[in-house]
Amino acid sequence: MFGRREPVPFAFLAEADRFRSNVTPPPPERASAGQMAGRWLLGLTIVAGLVGSLVVGMPALSTDTATQTQQSQASQGH
Repeated sequence: MFGRREPVPFAFLAEADRFRSNVTPPPPERASAGQMAGRWLLGLTIVAGLVGSLVVGMPALSTDTATQTQQSQASQGH
């Protein structure tokens, strides 16, 4: 009774990588026109938001040379 041992406790798991199913999955459903329009609208909204934030943030990122050349009166000794 104890002399019989299998090399793998579950032999069917060792053969699972060789198993091929003859059942094909169903083809994916095509998106409707409304879904496609919604995806395009979402993409355009995201791109417009990124461009808008860049346009609004550009003045804060630019270095103004006029303010850098001005010095305070205290630094001039007046």
